[in-house]
Amino acid sequence: MHKKNEVVPEAHSIDLDTTQTSVTTQSRYSCEDFRRKKIIWIIIITIIIILATIPTTIILTRKKNLEKISMLETTSITTEISITTEITTESLETTTNDRLVFPINAKWKQNGVTIAGGHKNGNGLNQLNEPYGIYVDDDERAVYIADTMNNRVVQWKFRATSGEIIAGENGIDELSAPTDVTVDKKNNSLIICEQWRSQVVRWSRRSRRKQGIIIHDTTCFGLVMDDNGDLYVATDNYNSVKRWRDGDGSWTIVAGGDVEGNGLDKLYAARFLFVDQTYSIYVSDTCNNRVMKWAKDAKVGEVVAGTFIEGTDLNQLYEPAGVLVDRFNSVYVADTGGHRIIRWSSGATEGEIILGGNEQGAQANQLNYPQEISFDRQGNLYVVDRLNHRIQKFDLDSS
Repeated sequence: MHKKNEVVPEAHSIDLDTTQTSVTTQSRYSCEDFRRKKIIWIIIITIIIILATIPTTIILTRKKNLEKISMLETTSITTEISITTEITTESLETTTNDRLVFPINAKWKQNGVTIAGGHKNGNGLNQLNEPYGIYVDDDERAVYIADTMNNRVVQWKFRATSGEIIAGENGIDELSAPTDVTVDKKNNSLIICEQWRSQVVRWSRRSRRKQGIIIHDTTCFGLVMDDNGDLYVATDNYNSVKRWRDGDGSWTIVAGGDVEGNGLDKLYAARFLFVDQTYSIYVSDTCNNRVMKWAKDAKVGEVVAGTFIEGTDLNQLYEPAGVLVDRFNSVYVADTGGHRIIRWSSGATEGEIILGGNEQGAQANQLNYPQEISFDRQGNLYVVDRLNHRIQKFDLDSS
């Protein structure tokens, strides 16, 4: 956490030409692409079913014995399908029940400071490659970053000029497209959403080795832990939020379900989460272009930001990503397609732009498909600036 009189690194300038090269990849992460992949899966599954219902029958006729022997040969068809599921946006990582203390009309300095990455995309220790998730650890004075396309989680100490690989040192063979990370301080470990392998894993902060798989066969995207140690996971393809109880390992769907939709009981590509002190869950309902709140044990949610229609007007969101909530129940949203951070006051019908919104770009006051967001204890705001391959820190403006 930076004190007001501390010197922090200056923002790095970024070559937009290289950024634009990466922009061509962004369509892989859009909701349109998400829908297209669903159609492809349906077609593939249909083909497999058809093939499975047509046995190959071979009839061998032996003329010597003048009898026909019918033999049914079942051809085992193994269809290996490799579809790279890529990612739009991110999730929330902090211990969500921390209630930040700053005024209801708080403002942030409009020029951010690059505190990690910013040296174009790459796999050097001073670089990032399309990061998605972040955890701000005030106790360790560091941030943990899900450096997604580098298949690793890196730790950057405050004011450091390079990071350390904490998980995924051996690349994709060890960690595959991590989209979010949180810290389990009780067990001194990281919990990582490994998107391409559809699992949630635990990683020791001490030994920097994988301790095991917590959850199998779940296309996780974002995750967060509450103050009871329960883990909440946004399951992208399954359009739901599931809670995993600490200790007994039981699963409960606490928002949405297995079928996408735009009703108040449905989600469409749940990706990022926040849990408040009452255990209400806030979900970035990305492909519905809204943020939903689900009270504890509720069967339906309520819309707290955005509408079903994508856009960049103040009453709209465009594929929202990271979400935070302050003590006034104002909702902060990383509006990915709008390249901005928006605050929706409790009960408001439209939001206000607090950061970005100056078109897509790489200047200190611009963002390029922002993903996860997080506050530190001083109220400074951290933004995962995905296609600028950097983490931006925006200081709380106390003037």
